[in-house]
Amino acid sequence: MLIGYHASHEQFSPSQLLDYVQAAERAGFQAIMTSDHLAPWSHRQGNSGNNWAWLGAAMAKTRLPFGSLAIPGGWRYHPVVLAHLVATLSEMFPERLRWIAMGSGEALNENAVGRGWPDKTERNERLEAGSEIIRALLAGETVTSDHPHLKTEQAKLWSLPNKPPLLLGAALTEETASWLGKWADGLVTVRKPANELKRVVEAFRSSGGAGRPLALQLQVSWAPTFDEARMAAWHEWRNAAVTPDLLAELKTPAEFDAASSDVTPEGMDEFIPLITRGDELLDLVEECVSCGFDEIYVHNVSRNQHGFIDFMAEQFFSKPNLRRN
Repeated sequence: MLIGYHASHEQFSPSQLLDYVQAAERAGFQAIMTSDHLAPWSHRQGNSGNNWAWLGAAMAKTRLPFGSLAIPGGWRYHPVVLAHLVATLSEMFPERLRWIAMGSGEALNENAVGRGWPDKTERNERLEAGSEIIRALLAGETVTSDHPHLKTEQAKLWSLPNKPPLLLGAALTEETASWLGKWADGLVTVRKPANELKRVVEAFRSSGGAGRPLALQLQVSWAPTFDEARMAAWHEWRNAAVTPDLLAELKTPAEFDAASSDVTPEGMDEFIPLITRGDELLDLVEECVSCGFDEIYVHNVSRNQHGFIDFMAEQFFSKPNLRRN
């Protein structure tokens, strides 16, 4: 089992995140997962640096492996451009970019470039086609594609890594997980109740994903007291309460803030586990491991990242019964 730290570009400036991942490495985290956002979910979060520019600095300042979300559908990044970024990072830092997790994207991040925002069917078509282009380019092939949205003409990457990262798929539902099992190298999802997580994992495995890596983003709100943890979740990550049908469709942080304006601090208990003690987090991790996940990236949604990282060093990684590599 690998326990990683999630670096949230939505909440913190790139320079702050660089400091946090260095502290996370010292504390005992074994890997880093990053988001890939143009905009934050909420005005309260207030950041969104460029993930790909930041990754070069973060890898240079740490020795940890990284995983990153990526959207190959051709809005902000044509898959040729995305493959070029991935290949360059992977050549400079061999085998440090463990995986990229490819998703169909959200309007929040992709609509701004003015190319429209299609329905889920077209977004999935773009995702699969873009992933095929990236996989072929990272394998050293010359690629020409007549896909109606991702046309590519004799594309080739000239600086390649010896070993490219895995191309995982990002899924929130059983349906998407089942589809990804047919072609992705592994699965990334977010923590849900155990019975729902098990169904997502089984959908991926039964459609062809058996034996492939399973990575999980475990969102928690840590603070020294329960009330502080609850208020931090409510202030910082109210977007977790937005219904799945709106998650990919809302276009601005203001729209997300409006959609979650009726959520109370107590209402956040349904969406974000509140953590004040190491055994509480260990129980959550063990639950996720029982669902089949071998990589768990803990995302503390509160602002107090250094306090959380110190907490992990003192109350989690020091546990003698913690099973990890």
